Amino acid sequence: MTSVRESARPRTPADDENAEAGARLRSVRPAAVGLSSSRLTPSGRAVLGTGVAACAVGWGLGYAEALALGVAALAAVAFALVWTHPTPSVRARREIVPIRVARDETAQGVVVLHNTGTRTLRGMRAEDRVAGVPVFPVDLPPVPPGAEVRARYRLPTDQRGSVEVGPMLLVRGDPLGLARRVRECGSAETLLVRPRTVPLPVLPAGRTHHLEGPTSDTAEDGTLTFHSLREYVLGDDMRRVHWRSSARTGRLMVRRMIDVSLPTTTVVLDTGQDAYRDGAFETAVDVAASVAEAAARSHFPVRLLTGGGLLPLGDGHDPGADHVLDRLSLVSAESRHTLSDALDVLERLREGDTLVVVTGGELPLPGERLGRMRGRFDRMLVVRVGVSAAATTALGVPQLTVDLLDDLVPAWRREAMR
Repeated sequence: MTSVRESARPRTPADDENAEAGARLRSVRPAAVGLSSSRLTPSGRAVLGTGVAACAVGWGLGYAEALALGVAALAAVAFALVWTHPTPSVRARREIVPIRVARDETAQGVVVLHNTGTRTLRGMRAEDRVAGVPVFPVDLPPVPPGAEVRARYRLPTDQRGSVEVGPMLLVRGDPLGLARRVRECGSAETLLVRPRTVPLPVLPAGRTHHLEGPTSDTAEDGTLTFHSLREYVLGDDMRRVHWRSSARTGRLMVRRMIDVSLPTTTVVLDTGQDAYRDGAFETAVDVAASVAEAAARSHFPVRLLTGGGLLPLGDGHDPGADHVLDRLSLVSAESRHTLSDALDVLERLREGDTLVVVTGGELPLPGERLGRMRGRFDRMLVVRVGVSAAATTALGVPQLTVDLLDDLVPAWRREAMR
């Protein structure tokens, strides 16, 4: 494990700017001190056992050499326990930089150690856990009194999902490696590994829309229609309070309106594991995330569906790209839901503008059902992952075939220009 050490220095304004703009660090707090105990390492226990046995043999049989060896071993164990007995006066924390990252991008754990005592701290090591597995021992440099040091290590981001990091252990060992004092610092934090995405243009639909996206959170009343009810929050227009529902629920409820002139992009992700060969499902998630992110960054409405149902994207009609990527970070392939289940959910929803179906190439497509969907959407596209172009079947709707995420960009741009 390779770590990058930083010399003792005060925090600079550049550090604060980086944390706010790119890292968005969370839980940067003094470490909560857990149990602290000094105990022997496996090597220490072996030396202790050897010392006891050597002393017994030397004393019982009169071997002076064995007795001397046993006494030396016991003395080494005693020295190690005395070395690690004092509890170091230190504050420690661990930061995750950044807290959200795309798959295979760099995320780091940053150990911050502040010496609050009067003596230089030596032999300190930070040990962290990722997904419950103890990993990443980081040897810390000597810390003078009142100084602060930092050490960095890279976190694994090769698998999409929510990764629990911590709690961190602060370890102080003796020079012989026979004993160590362990203290638990802070609590576990979560690193969210998102899907990879590529920049895509929004597919133009057949209706007249705000092509440049909405310029505010509201639109002209002529393009607004009722969508649902939600609880009142400070700043809501009181003219949109639904008094009958408010009286029935005992809470102030307001109408949530949507702008029907904005093109709605509906992304259907097939989560049936039988539809994909090895590794293809992750590419399919990346494709769905790229399509949804493109619409969300243009402030167009987005709907995400899987065989399990409609994925919630927050209270607002414009969820933002962050909500879209966070939600797709947690989807997984399963055997109980198929593309047909996702189409069942889609048939119960209102029609939209653009429909993109992302699926694998291991199962035949329900061509008849997909053909019926085309009449409910202005633009429809099927993206198949892990299938050759020669193996595609005629559906009456445009199809794209990709093996890697980077294959999507040129094919998508050609489709957008049609």
